[in-house]
Amino acid sequence: MRRVIGTALATAITGSAFAAEPLPAPLPVPAYNWTGLYGGINGGGGFGQQDPFNIVTTRFDHDSISFSGGTVGGTAGVQLQIGHAVLGFEADIDWAGIRGSSNIDPTILGIPAPFTVSASTSINWDLTARTRVGYAFDNVLAYATFGVALLGAKTDLKGILGVNPCVTVSVINGTPGTLRCDGTDKRVGATLGGGLEYGFTPSWSAKIEYRYIAAASLELSHINEFLAGVNYRFGGP
Repeated sequence: MRRVIGTALATAITGSAFAAEPLPAPLPVPAYNWTGLYGGINGGGGFGQQDPFNIVTTRFDHDSISFSGGTVGGTAGVQLQIGHAVLGFEADIDWAGIRGSSNIDPTILGIPAPFTVSASTSINWDLTARTRVGYAFDNVLAYATFGVALLGAKTDLKGILGVNPCVTVSVINGTPGTLRCDGTDKRVGATLGGGLEYGFTPSWSAKIEYRYIAAASLELSHINEFLAGVNYRFGGP
């Protein structure tokens, strides 16, 4: 009997000791890290205004046409995360179908020209090279971006009622020959914006972004772009 009681007490004491021993702590979940090279695609739309005459000649006074349309293209960049701070560099090139048209009564040195012009203008592509500065909330990155931009602009001018505006403006200015009524131009400017990026795997992330682009001056070309994109990051710590 005493042997049975002793065995029961020993079992109870041993069981209590095991029960009192703390369970091992779970392994910590690795924090998301934004460091690495990356590439991706983006798309969206934009709207703004552009001076159609300045692309082909400076002889008309400033005017502007509102335009809008879509963009799609590719992105490449690199960034480094230190603590919560993320610093990087990003470049992209996009095809753009941003277009607009209007009938305009132009002026020359404030004097109305004797004709009306049917003008169409567009941005066919844009390229930006930008710095990105952000703050990481684990796998959510809020960032600002700023840098330089290059726009591919195009204009077509047509006279109303058969009047050639390019010949007319040459006569008014005493310049022999004709001016071009269509043309393309590459416009250098600046861009500024910001966005949010969400990492849904260690390598894949999705973003939404706003950018303002002003090329040459506020009077010549300016665009508001709203973009969404997906990036793939090639490694990192």
